[in-house]
Amino acid sequence: MLLTDALSIVVDPRDADSERPGDLAFVEGRVAQEPAAAHGHETLDVSGCVVTPGLVNAHHHLLQSAFRTLPGTRGVPMRDWLPAMAAAYASAGVDASLASASASVGVAEGLLSGVTTVADHHLTWPSDGSIQSHVEIARATADAAAALGARLAFVRGTARDDPEQAASSAEAIVAALLPSHAGGVRADGMLQVAVGPAGVHSDSEPTFRLLGEVASAHGLRRRTQANEQVDTEIAIEKYGRRPLDLLDEWGWLSPDVTIAHLCDVTASEISRLAAAGVSATHAPGCDVPMGWGVAPVRALTQAGLAVGLGTSGGGSNDAGHLLADARLALQVSALVGPQLSAREVLAMATASSADGLGRPELGRLTAGSAADACVWDVSGVADAGVADPVSGLLWASPGRRPRHVIVGGRVVVHDYALVGADERDLVAAMTARVTGRG
Repeated sequence: MLLTDALSIVVDPRDADSERPGDLAFVEGRVAQEPAAAHGHETLDVSGCVVTPGLVNAHHHLLQSAFRTLPGTRGVPMRDWLPAMAAAYASAGVDASLASASASVGVAEGLLSGVTTVADHHLTWPSDGSIQSHVEIARATADAAAALGARLAFVRGTARDDPEQAASSAEAIVAALLPSHAGGVRADGMLQVAVGPAGVHSDSEPTFRLLGEVASAHGLRRRTQANEQVDTEIAIEKYGRRPLDLLDEWGWLSPDVTIAHLCDVTASEISRLAAAGVSATHAPGCDVPMGWGVAPVRALTQAGLAVGLGTSGGGSNDAGHLLADARLALQVSALVGPQLSAREVLAMATASSADGLGRPELGRLTAGSAADACVWDVSGVADAGVADPVSGLLWASPGRRPRHVIVGGRVVVHDYALVGADERDLVAAMTARVTGRG
């Protein structure tokens, strides 16, 4: 495939000097060294458009796409939010059909807003204790993403699960989804498996230890959440220590670990994270409305951490639009330090998120990288008067959607519409599953 006549191509979001106008070629699912490599093949006219790497949503809870703006979940403390969400899950019944329906909607929403890779931290499992049901949920989620053409990092999460069962479940999911694939990533790069307790506020040392052993055995990435205000409060009340003290003691501060939120961190804790080689995920679309604060992204990056960007789930954010959250990250950053630039936040939503997944082939359009791209039309009135179209992607046009989205060299969104499904069908299927009404 050859993309022709772009206004600007953001080759590496962390390097403004890499931006250039012109053509971009994809060959066999990778970015080609020279545009001429794709001449004679399919072409896509992208004049008047900015081309960026596909966005990487580093922290989502896809199941929550079926449970947005529920009564009792907006503007309430987390101690009230959790039981309200749990009641909704129990009423609907968590199983593979619910996972499929909610993931289809969540992944489709992501693709339509430019997200080509999503990390799904799945925390809620059936109460029957069946490992097979866990495998079916993981497979249903993976199949939903595959049907739409998106990349998925499925995180076998826990939230007060039995530690032994959680470890057995993770082992079974790896065996079912990634047979014979070392390093936790399928050979085609479309599916990844990781593990991740919800946090020290819900999971104990045995859970962290046993899931860490599963990760070590299979080369999986590890992910967790820490230092939202509630996480800190519970850790101090329960253990008399702060969350990062516990994570350090339990072996969860290392280069294969990514920690989401980190709103409530001290300067010494930031230095500790940097020394350990941990990466982070900023989720302002969740943290701000939940009252958890704003992560000090500038301080984290200046210390040397890679900081990605995530939406978190529909129960707290109510949306899966990563570029909208990038805009929010840009706007609120000045509340906790020097304001981030648009390019810095775009890099968070692409290359830095990918790095946190251990996926250096994603989140950039350098030669040899995965052919994942978004084509943003900046020729309309919302962008009129914008002097810098790359910065304008975030500053201008709230709710902006890409005209085309490409994953692995395949167009999965064309002229603002899904290629692999009709979004109305996905909505109808999810509504029928949650409400029981066809």
